[in-house]
Amino acid sequence: MSDLTLRNIFIIPTVVFLILFNIFPLVYSLGFSFTDFAANQTRPWSFVGLQNYRELLTDDQIWTNFIITAKYVIVSVAGQMLVGFGLAMLLNRTFAFKGLVTTLLMLPMMMSAAVVGLFWQLLYSPSWGPINYVVGLGDFGLLSNADTALYAVAITDIWMWSPFVMLLSLAGLSAVPKHLYEAAAIDRASGWYTFTRITLPLVSPLLLIALIFRTMEAFKTFDLAYVLSVQPTTELISIKLYRLAFQQWDTGRSCALAYIVLIMVLAITNIYVKYLNKVKER
Repeated sequence: MSDLTLRNIFIIPTVVFLILFNIFPLVYSLGFSFTDFAANQTRPWSFVGLQNYRELLTDDQIWTNFIITAKYVIVSVAGQMLVGFGLAMLLNRTFAFKGLVTTLLMLPMMMSAAVVGLFWQLLYSPSWGPINYVVGLGDFGLLSNADTALYAVAITDIWMWSPFVMLLSLAGLSAVPKHLYEAAAIDRASGWYTFTRITLPLVSPLLLIALIFRTMEAFKTFDLAYVLSVQPTTELISIKLYRLAFQQWDTGRSCALAYIVLIMVLAITNIYVKYLNKVKER
């Protein structure tokens, strides 16, 4: 079998899969975003141009959903970066049962988001949940209170996805040459100096990759917030999109909203990638 044949065996199915399941739905939904199509009705749809986009971008409720999503992304991703990197710093040391501890820490991200949501619903229960008992909140409902519900969902997301940041950080920490730390020790450099001048700069490319992945994932969080809380303050843009598409059956507008979200995520990712390239060039 020639190299060309072998290459085609792997590439052609991949290209077909990509067109059928990625490119075709994207183009198809883009067409619907310019119509008043409703998937639950048999009436003929008509072309409305940019009307769906105009109505969505001038809708105050949509911008409220975007603000809620932005708050959630900032709190959740910042928490995951801090907790994940902190755990990686701890696991970068030698201690007994290190492998077992690492495996146990990775368990949350192996679970389904719906299962994690139900599990944390029990933990947050004001009647007999251990969190209220330990923190001393009494019968205060963290998920039923409009001011705290979003942060309760974000804490759950931090618990679930910090291990992902931990793994990437651990890979970066293990790749730092030991002789740099030995040279710093000979020069009697402080721990803070070693961290800011050696550890952080060398791990920062992997931290930025973790930041890109987690920001994209946090931006499209749906199941965790949907299972945990029904407060208006936890209505992320993904939940708004779901309600628009499958409860109100406004398919045309929901497609337009999906493209607005896609453009925003692409813009944020592009900023991260540009910064990542600058970090690599240093």
